[in-house]
Amino acid sequence: MAKLFFSAILKAAFALSTILIVINGQDQSDFISVDCGASESYTDPNTGIKYSTDANYIDTGENKNISPQFNIRNIAEQFKNVRAFPDGVKNCYTLKPSKGKNHTYLIRARFMYGNYDAQSQYPEFDLYLGVNKWRTVKLEDSNNSRTFEIIHVPQSDYIYVCLVKTGPWTPLISALELRLMNNDTYVTQSGSLELYTRLDCGASSSASVRYKDDVMDRIWRPFNFDAWNIIKGSLTFQPNFYDPPAVVMSTAVAPRNESDSVGLYWTTDNEEPEDFYIYLHFAELEKHEKNETRELNIYLNGTLFYGPLVPDYMSVTTIYSTKPRRGSTLEVMVNRTENSTLPPLLNAIEIYTVKYLENSETAQNDVDAIMYVKSTYKLQKNWQGDPCAPHDYMWEGLNCSFNGFDPPRIISLNLSSNGLTGEIDPYISNLTLIEDLDLSNNNLSGPVPDFLSQMPSLRVLNLERNNFSGTLPIGLQEKSKNKSISLRADGNSYLCISIPCQKEKNKNKFLIPVVASGGGILVFLSAAGAIFWFLKRRKRDKTVTTLNVEPKSNQHDEVLDLKKQQFTYSEVLSITNNFARILGKGGFGTVYHGFFNDSEVAVKMLSRSSAQGYKQFRAEAKLLTRVHHRNLTALVGYCDEGPNMGLVYEYMSNGDLAWHLSEKNEDLLSWEERLKIAINAAQGLEYLHSGCKPPIIHRDVKTTNILLNEKLQAKLSDFGLSRTFPLEGDTHVSTIVVGTPGYVDPEYFISNRLTEKSDVFSFGVVLLEIITGRPAISKKNGKDHIIEWVKLWLSKGDIKNVMDPRLEQDFNKNSVWKAAEVAMACVSHVSTKRPTMTQIVTELKQCLVMETDRSRTNNSDVIESIELIEMMPVNMDSGPLAR
Repeated sequence: MAKLFFSAILKAAFALSTILIVINGQDQSDFISVDCGASESYTDPNTGIKYSTDANYIDTGENKNISPQFNIRNIAEQFKNVRAFPDGVKNCYTLKPSKGKNHTYLIRARFMYGNYDAQSQYPEFDLYLGVNKWRTVKLEDSNNSRTFEIIHVPQSDYIYVCLVKTGPWTPLISALELRLMNNDTYVTQSGSLELYTRLDCGASSSASVRYKDDVMDRIWRPFNFDAWNIIKGSLTFQPNFYDPPAVVMSTAVAPRNESDSVGLYWTTDNEEPEDFYIYLHFAELEKHEKNETRELNIYLNGTLFYGPLVPDYMSVTTIYSTKPRRGSTLEVMVNRTENSTLPPLLNAIEIYTVKYLENSETAQNDVDAIMYVKSTYKLQKNWQGDPCAPHDYMWEGLNCSFNGFDPPRIISLNLSSNGLTGEIDPYISNLTLIEDLDLSNNNLSGPVPDFLSQMPSLRVLNLERNNFSGTLPIGLQEKSKNKSISLRADGNSYLCISIPCQKEKNKNKFLIPVVASGGGILVFLSAAGAIFWFLKRRKRDKTVTTLNVEPKSNQHDEVLDLKKQQFTYSEVLSITNNFARILGKGGFGTVYHGFFNDSEVAVKMLSRSSAQGYKQFRAEAKLLTRVHHRNLTALVGYCDEGPNMGLVYEYMSNGDLAWHLSEKNEDLLSWEERLKIAINAAQGLEYLHSGCKPPIIHRDVKTTNILLNEKLQAKLSDFGLSRTFPLEGDTHVSTIVVGTPGYVDPEYFISNRLTEKSDVFSFGVVLLEIITGRPAISKKNGKDHIIEWVKLWLSKGDIKNVMDPRLEQDFNKNSVWKAAEVAMACVSHVSTKRPTMTQIVTELKQCLVMETDRSRTNNSDVIESIELIEMMPVNMDSGPLAR
């Protein structure tokens, strides 16, 4: 039996939430309603929904009206016209929901052929949600419509709904609708929920119920059997989070024979079994006499699903599974218990099948860059939907890399002969993994930008036959000379593409004034002298701002340009008030508190006896000069004066995360604060892994290396063990194992092979500490690791005993379950099964949304929850856990 939640919500709490939902729904601010093929916007007279044309959502296709014979009186306005796509294989609508990513949305696509082309050729094509196939659309006649609906949490700010041509037929669409849902409803372990059926039991009308009766615009179909009695009640209801419409809940069905059951049976269309989620809505509609009782047991495929349940009078109770049921048939039976004097009833039911959307979308930075390029150059290409995926429908002129868990990346861009004008768009440089760039045969002009020489992966660059001018950047010339890049730039009449050409131009610049006027020689010599003095001074100044980070005995000293404030040792003494206040000590040395320019700083001084500390000083100094992120501690300056070496950082007034999670700290962090800290730290690691070129592995992620400022913003610190890893070839490096016991990746420990997934493992341990409030290794016997402890409780389906007891259950359970799933995925023994930091950030942000939504609701009153859990062992390595 799956773990179930039954929530009885008090009136005051739901009164406020219902008012907010109704107001939000009635103004349709979170609706996107598109009448595909319509010539103008309008308000539907039956529903009051405001529909717009699709002009702002797609730039391909043709508007068509259905044949007059099918444009009958009672047809919905949206089915009177279609948008057809005779050209192109993939045509996509781009939706931008108001709340952006990581929120729950209902997406509905509707289709009716209507013989718009007078061919009576019933079309068949594929419908895609983003980069994943949603389903095949097959319209088998002219006058019947098909509606497909899915509840989905997007991972980017844009949602693509695409029609893909799979045969001789022309794809079409009638309407496209998007609705914002409550984040605490319709939560899955994984995947999205495709609607299988949604039924209004005992409906008094043959018409479907939707907006405005349903503020989320779910469509409820009437459902009755002659063998059932219909029970009716008033329209005054106390709703719950699922908020089924009052008109739906005001009717119910019950068996005519009181000893019978309310039974429903379905068989899937697919031969293969599917995963189901089921939601049953109950409300008592009749006032009972003192000796009357209605008590129910609910069975799913012959197994007790929930019970006993006593429905509350005129108050909604929703029974739902948080774990999918797998099968090709589904039987729901609602029986009365032995204690019940009244027959069972059922008001409404929803059933969804799980749609596993496994393909990854292209990395968002690449999408933003290529879309900006498309807009800047007004490209007429059929570039719609995701650039790289699915692989078979990749944009023309692109090539992408596909690498396991990581999102696809653009590695090749061919814009040859596309009529490009103006200068080279700087957004091209944001395509950081691009290897081959072809801009030939266009009308591009202006100088060739130097950023092309700084693109780390670029190996082939074709600039032939354009109108570039000036001198080819030195960086590109040098890369071409050493054959690290294949450069072609012929056919640009005003472009100097070689160093001799540059020297010749410089020679002419100086010869002309000398020859032109003998009296100008003195002026020329004076100018030359001034330039010489300036360059010499500039060189001298530059040497002052460098730091020798190798021992003096090394003849191959590496010079590191910190570009930060350089302090003398006497200035450090002044900053720290002669090292008066110690903040902490480590293998590197001692950290002191200080003031610089009226701001607090932390000064880390290298111990003279620490040989390893010197190496860490050098590594940390090098790294902090090239990384800058709001979730990494910032370097203010450094001291390098003989044996006195130190680094000056911004001061983090709230210390480290380990202290805040310890029992010694009386100021307890709330679950919301913990999630924000986890997200901050994850974003810092994400930047090291994905935002740095080459990427960086921290190698010592732990709670003591996560520091908090006065606003509890978390920042990663202590980069002394950090290492870069290659962009190409091997995805790992051989290294001596370093790190802190309890946090070290077991795969790295055994193989000495380091990857960014080693940081992911360490972060997973940190996340478990955030959830439980326990240290990585128990201090009582020094043997119990937090992973095994958490795994034991989760195998019993028990999240309460996993969560830090000091929080006293003041948290959203779904949020905690999801965070626990993320943490356990991070600490998988097999590194390939661990998510990327980008995926982790996305999941944790969704956890935070759940918690903040709960906090807003709980401000008005108390919510009581009853939880029924079956103790079933869970294989922690097999995938997400039940919630």
